[in-house]
Amino acid sequence: MSDGPRVELLAVTPEPERLIEAAGRTCYLSLDKTGGDTAARFCRMLLRSGHHSVFEHASATFRVRGGSRAFTHQLVRHRLCAFSQQSQRYVDERGFEVVKPDTVAGNPEAEILFDRHVERCREAYDGLRGMGIPREDARFVLPNAAQSEIVVSANFREWRHILELRGDRAAQWEIRRFAVEIFKILVKHAPNVFGDFRLSDDGACLEKVDLGECR
Repeated sequence: MSDGPRVELLAVTPEPERLIEAAGRTCYLSLDKTGGDTAARFCRMLLRSGHHSVFEHASATFRVRGGSRAFTHQLVRHRLCAFSQQSQRYVDERGFEVVKPDTVAGNPEAEILFDRHVERCREAYDGLRGMGIPREDARFVLPNAAQSEIVVSANFREWRHILELRGDRAAQWEIRRFAVEIFKILVKHAPNVFGDFRLSDDGACLEKVDLGECR
């Protein structure tokens, strides 16, 4: 059983803020002003001015394990990303693991009901496979709680959109945890691109910072 998605960085644009500066300065033909810490200042200027299209030149790719199919169904709605997901058609799901929400785990009566349903799904899947039903058809009985692995790539502008939408306290808990972990990684590589986000005091969600604090 998993507590939610585990995030691993697979690749990120080297020196992303320098690349963003080089691309952005092309708009103004100001490449002669590059040097020292100008990339940081330039990225903060783009952030404040709303010229976020330049952030699309940098990107990052993550492997995500331990998330549920319910979580990945939300994630793949972000159509500007590239996804490669564990296939329930080609991967035999006998022995699948599940994600159990805290609201269920903290309620003995709900947990019994949840566990009973998952066990029925296991029995149905195993039974169908034992009858020779192909994986692509046996998967119809798998629950949304079943764990799935996925690789996702996106440019920095799209990652900012995902963080703002999915890192909000109102977002569903599993994808919110994912967004928080993504932020923790990306802000280390591009602090001036993601510097208008911060962790809430309880670490459960992301909050926007006044852009005046990003100067």
